Amino acid sequence: MYKDLQEALEERLVVVADHALRDADPSAHLEKLKRASARLDALAAQLPRDADPRLRHFLERQSYLKARDWLAANA
Repeated sequence: MYKDLQEALEERLVVVADHALRDADPSAHLEKLKRASARLDALAAQLPRDADPRLRHFLERQSYLKARDWLAANA
């Protein structure tokens, strides 16, 4: 579960950082961002009830760098 969540976080962060695509084709960039965000949201919704409250907080507030760092240290 956490492995998939880590991968989804990384994927979304890579899309956000892809300024070349954003500048060349904003529509394609937006669609890619929507797909990455939807995957991340779906995985976050599947977190077990006993998931760490800090991780939930980071995901709910879209603090994706903090969520990634938490997962790297704790998963």
